[in-house]
Amino acid sequence: MTKIKIKEFEEYCQEQLGLSKHSLRAYRQDLSAFAKFRAKVGLVEQPSGCDIIAFQKDLREEQGASPSTIRRRLVTLRSYYKWCEGVCSEERSPFEGLRLDLKIPKRLPRPVDRPTLSALFQSAEHIIDLDPVAGPQVPREVSTTKVTGLMARLLVVTGLRISELTELRVQDVTGAATRIRVRGKGDRERTVYVANDRLQKDFRHYWQCKFDTQGSRAWLFANTNGERLTAQAYRKRLRTLSRSLRIEPHLTPHRFRHSAATLLIEEGVDIRLVQRLLGHASIATTEIYTKVSDNSLSSAVTAADTLATVDRATVL
Repeated sequence: MTKIKIKEFEEYCQEQLGLSKHSLRAYRQDLSAFAKFRAKVGLVEQPSGCDIIAFQKDLREEQGASPSTIRRRLVTLRSYYKWCEGVCSEERSPFEGLRLDLKIPKRLPRPVDRPTLSALFQSAEHIIDLDPVAGPQVPREVSTTKVTGLMARLLVVTGLRISELTELRVQDVTGAATRIRVRGKGDRERTVYVANDRLQKDFRHYWQCKFDTQGSRAWLFANTNGERLTAQAYRKRLRTLSRSLRIEPHLTPHRFRHSAATLLIEEGVDIRLVQRLLGHASIATTEIYTKVSDNSLSSAVTAADTLATVDRATVL
């Protein structure tokens, strides 16, 4: 049986293409899925175009995979077999001469609406309690609930991907906790800014405590064992928070990223600046948020109040 050379292909992608660990993990998952399919159907020879079509059908009908997942699996396989041809000239890609419809339905981003964000942030306690009588109350320890709220606010303000936020170290925060140095997709480095005085106070206190107790090399956000807080663990926290606040569909870190872009565009920030903040390689990726920015539309519809004009005409 011609075995799928997952490890060798991964090394090639890492060492020669310089792909990120997230891309490598996705490639590994895609190739493993095809290896499992081959074992299930008893495919022992070099796969043909018919086998690729059968894999696509299995993903769609048997596994119920989404169109985007199917597309990614096939794109990875195409890249893998192209690499195989380069390694061994006698190999022939099963994609040669094969025409597949890899289009996926275009879906607009789904940001968290303003009322929901408002309800969320009202329920999420700040790290520093601004008591109107006693003044600022600075805690000695920061609870998990407060850290969850702090991270949510940071995601909405900075537009960071959750993987970018959870992989930060204390030393990545600069400018008295007003700037964060981020390494994003394609290993591209950018700087995001922590706006809002209230958030800056909370974040600065949290960052200073981390620096003083654990040093600059420590993970900025850690779990109860002191290890790096994973993206999946934070998503679980948000699901729990969503249930407690009766928010549906449940909150996700990526919806916060969508919210960051949409809110900035609604407030008139230049789209190229939004592109820089989000770390998009292409302005076309950022432009999609102009289609979901509905604050101005909502205001215009409310001001017009067409139903009221109809009612007045009826009375007259």
